[in-house]
Amino acid sequence: MNILVTGANGQLGSEMRIVSQDTDKDTYIFSDINDVEGAETLHLDITDIQSIRKAVRENNIECIVNCAAYTNVDGAEDNIDLCRTLNADAPRNLAIAMKEVDGMLVHISTDYVFGADPYNTPCKENQEGTPSGIYGLTKLEGEQAILESGCHHIIIRTAWLYSEFGKNFVKTMLTLTETKPQLKVVFDQCGTPTYALDLASVIYDILQNRKYDDNWGIYHYSNEGVCSWFDFTKMIARLSGNDKCDIQPCHSNEFPSKVTRPSYSVFDKTKIKETFKIEIPYWVDSLEVCLEKMKREIDSVV
Repeated sequence: MNILVTGANGQLGSEMRIVSQDTDKDTYIFSDINDVEGAETLHLDITDIQSIRKAVRENNIECIVNCAAYTNVDGAEDNIDLCRTLNADAPRNLAIAMKEVDGMLVHISTDYVFGADPYNTPCKENQEGTPSGIYGLTKLEGEQAILESGCHHIIIRTAWLYSEFGKNFVKTMLTLTETKPQLKVVFDQCGTPTYALDLASVIYDILQNRKYDDNWGIYHYSNEGVCSWFDFTKMIARLSGNDKCDIQPCHSNEFPSKVTRPSYSVFDKTKIKETFKIEIPYWVDSLEVCLEKMKREIDSVV
């Protein structure tokens, strides 16, 4: 099977490059609108349906894994049209292209489809979306567009994504806890970090072992466990040895934002675990793996 990965030079796409290296069944083609040195990339604008159709036809694509999105939560409030184009219109284009060739779309969505209403129990897949900002709204619109297309699809909502690639919370906190004597981090927003390599491994397993037949639908995936951003930062500092920074908890209202972020966006992952027979690592264990990879990369450069 020929598989096209969009947004291939982002966090998740970069991890897809790694996990798919040893496949003996499929051919992966990686696309993006941005090039990265040393990474072979097909230039593809997924906002242009004719370009998608051409890429699908010329490469005999049977499956698309869409890792591309507009993810600047605050910036989305000022760039509504661009955000909607990337998060709603582009997934619709990909879904239509796959429907036309009887292919399938694996699409990555977000915990931000929830958030306007307070929750205190893990969110299930059939829970009504209540986005609190443009980012979450457009991601929800993207999901709905895929459902309306009628294409074979697996939509995976994830949360708090990080990796050794690109910009993310872990890298930011590594720098801040190393350079700042004191740091305030919110403790009233709870969720679960997700190591992009773990998510990529699940997607690869579903495709490699052909687990998707008759299992179309929406799924939730994050690492196991629950924490606040404060707890997450404390663990990053502890595991990296940045213990001189005084990390203090604070309320969200101490950091004014254009968007009300989900106060509790923990996922119920029963469905994805039972359907695809997977085990999900605990968030601290995965964080430790990622930090160790970052350390080895730094050491190899030095």
